[in-house]
Amino acid sequence: MVCSILIHEKPQLKDPVLIEGLPGIGFVANIVALHLINELKAKKFAEIVSSSFQDFAILTETGSARSPLNELYYVKREDGGRDLVIWYGNTQALTTPGQYELCGKVLDIAQELGCRFAVSLGGFKKDEVKGAPGLYCAASDEETMQEALGLGPKVMVGHIFGIAGLVVGLCRLREVKAFALLVDTVGLVPDVDATRVVLAVLTKFLGLSVDLSGVDAAALETKRMLESFGLIRNVAEEKKKEEEALRWYI
Repeated sequence: MVCSILIHEKPQLKDPVLIEGLPGIGFVANIVALHLINELKAKKFAEIVSSSFQDFAILTETGSARSPLNELYYVKREDGGRDLVIWYGNTQALTTPGQYELCGKVLDIAQELGCRFAVSLGGFKKDEVKGAPGLYCAASDEETMQEALGLGPKVMVGHIFGIAGLVVGLCRLREVKAFALLVDTVGLVPDVDATRVVLAVLTKFLGLSVDLSGVDAAALETKRMLESFGLIRNVAEEKKKEEEALRWYI
């Protein structure tokens, strides 16, 4: 097995937009995706595992196991807007070939469902962020770039690593329009402030009315998930361990 996909349902969607929401800098995309899934009551229709994911499982208190996983959800909108395909998960692939295959497989499914537009999300690492986080964009083509710039972000200059950049690059090759939104963040823990900035712009683009009061809960759920997989440290537990270790030197 390299990349295996279990599809539970093939929904009939109206001109859907693919929203990428995998863990990255500041875990912005992860929180955005989870918040949209919760608020819009998105339905899971596919699960993805890859041999390029981490090679372990986390055991719960009941003894069940949770493995690194990606999932696809859909939202059928009743307000006349474009439907959504939301790509959520607790990991990206760990290798370059794994990233390309994972992204390619997801884009295959998205295109089969009629997606002609994709949005990837992420954080732009800063040593510190003062005031409102800055927002930047990159796009698959000039027309889409102008559409993204009309939402308020500045042009992104430099590199976009990981899935957030790969989605835009591969969409261009597939003649699928795409843009990336990246927001300033120190990037060490799930960043709620940065997430709110991205959500405000994303929902404006999609014509969505979404309650943002649940973002903090989505961030907390994301933090707990990431801690369980060792992607971020539980600061309180680490401090306790350090204090216990120092007792031997007193």
